[in-house]
Amino acid sequence: MNRRRSIPWSEANQAYLVLEFARLRRKFQIGSEAVLEELGEEFILEPLDPPPAIERLTTIFGLSPFERDVVLLGAGVEMDSKLAAHCSEALGRDYRGAISFSLALATLPDPHWSALAPNAPLRHFHLVEIGAERGLTSAPLRIDERILHYLAGVNLLDPRLAPVLEEKGPPHWIAETHRALAAEAMAAFDRESRQPPVLHLCGDDPHGQEDIAALLAVNSGRHCFLLRAENIPATTAEVDQFVTLWTRESSLLPAILLIQCGAAALTQAGRQLLERVPAPLIFASRDPLRLERPSLRFDVDKPEPAEQKRLWEQALGSAAAGLNGLFNDLAEQFRLSADTIATVGGSAPTSEGRVDPNKLWNACRSLARPRLEDLAQRIHPVATWNDLVLPEIQMEVLHQLAAQARYRMTVHETWGFAERGRRGLGISALFAGASGTGKTLAAEVLAGALGLELYRIDLSAVVSKYIGETEKNLKQVFDAAEEGGVLLLFDEADALFGKRGEVKDSVDRYANLEVGYLLQRIENFQGLAILTTNLKSALDKAFQRRLRFTVDFPFPDAAEREAIWQRIFPAKTPTETLDAKLLAQLNMTGGSIRNIALNAAFLAAQAGGPVAMKHLLQAARLEAVKIERPLSTTETRGWV
Repeated sequence: MNRRRSIPWSEANQAYLVLEFARLRRKFQIGSEAVLEELGEEFILEPLDPPPAIERLTTIFGLSPFERDVVLLGAGVEMDSKLAAHCSEALGRDYRGAISFSLALATLPDPHWSALAPNAPLRHFHLVEIGAERGLTSAPLRIDERILHYLAGVNLLDPRLAPVLEEKGPPHWIAETHRALAAEAMAAFDRESRQPPVLHLCGDDPHGQEDIAALLAVNSGRHCFLLRAENIPATTAEVDQFVTLWTRESSLLPAILLIQCGAAALTQAGRQLLERVPAPLIFASRDPLRLERPSLRFDVDKPEPAEQKRLWEQALGSAAAGLNGLFNDLAEQFRLSADTIATVGGSAPTSEGRVDPNKLWNACRSLARPRLEDLAQRIHPVATWNDLVLPEIQMEVLHQLAAQARYRMTVHETWGFAERGRRGLGISALFAGASGTGKTLAAEVLAGALGLELYRIDLSAVVSKYIGETEKNLKQVFDAAEEGGVLLLFDEADALFGKRGEVKDSVDRYANLEVGYLLQRIENFQGLAILTTNLKSALDKAFQRRLRFTVDFPFPDAAEREAIWQRIFPAKTPTETLDAKLLAQLNMTGGSIRNIALNAAFLAAQAGGPVAMKHLLQAARLEAVKIERPLSTTETRGWV
């Protein structure tokens, strides 16, 4: 009877070890015939599939017969009590749980001194550890715990690496473009199988990069372990230990290592690690990095809108019926990874299988918040089109701007404009006008109408006198907003977009590069970007041509000021005989009018009555003092 095939591999592997220990005991002439009779010779004669752990270890690390027996002897004193007792008797109590190289040389067949050379497998891969308290041949020699578990059939990641590595299982959800990239990378690995290069994945989709790495690992029969930038060893000694342990793990498991740097800068220790970890190795980062070793680079960005729409339809399944228009909006306003779409889409349907479009939209919109909160001021959009008082032509341009944001899927994807490249397809605008004329209010109205988050970035604070810092600050903003669903409002654009003069030195030249960088990122930004300025004449005409829209916010005339006064107080505010036509005589912007109305409301509340003309007159005088503008009697004639 073939007992080998009737028992699990783990039991057969254990029996194989028992027989090997029995063979070693023969060297010490300790009775092992009973063991052989009990197990039967077929455990040795019949090959295991897969092979026993000791045979796989021998093949992986190229052990000689003597080195193989040294490992077995080290395991035997841990797992076989009789063998342990004999070794302890031969070496003394100080060697409990250990052997010595001199014992191995005296006992095992085909001994050779080179087995303990630093570059030989036993020490190079840390299969055994040698104590430092005696000479090389007499020092206690112990099998490494990880190797002991491996021989016993337990093949798990070394506990010393477990705190900094996380295993990535097969991707349950992956964009088709990324699946194709994985196939292309796999083919490249196969072509260079003798000396595989580092696979460098760069782009704005870290989830997609990790999906590709996991798929590569599955297709090559390996595990995939992820090392994030914040967990990269910090010192040379820690790098040395990591490289040593991982080199062994990549062969034992076997496994692929993915170093995920994201948008973080790679430290010096991280670069050392990247150059020393053996292949197969995958390095992922947002921006390309030049490596000293051979590498293959693939760009991995978030799926384009057309593919994002397909991913939404797949993620929602039967619940997607009737939501085609919503998918167009989601795909155009947000830039999400396939993994994120699967997560958000999977939790969207209710128990009845329905999807609330508003909840789904808000779930996507909230994704960008945590990354932008530290970089810009978030403005909660509550204003509507009715709150905006502008001339007809300006209102028409703003409505057209909103329409272009809504129908990008149709024009860019369905009608093919995106096929010629996505450069220049971003929606950008310049809002120019004096302070208080409604530029920020208009941005708020657009954000509310389109269901976008509104973030205000003060360009005067972003611009730095230090070369390279402005570009770095701008990069942070756009990288944080890459998920989409955001309207970026850049205030005081003239701080960066001043008229270009003659380039006299490197600082002037770099300032122009900063402007070019901002314009390039705005053109590629999938959301909506608006720049504001109080002084349009200070901007270079060439820069203005690079923006899709320009909206001039004029100083409001009397009719527009009257309309603003008619809408300025909330319905719940108690008022008394307010005359909007008389109030419109006040020659101030909408922003100043709002300040006057708010201050007048506080004055009325303090007096315990409704808002009246006398309160507005008092508040108007306060506003005039604040803005250092004389208040003429003509403007307030007839108020009280």
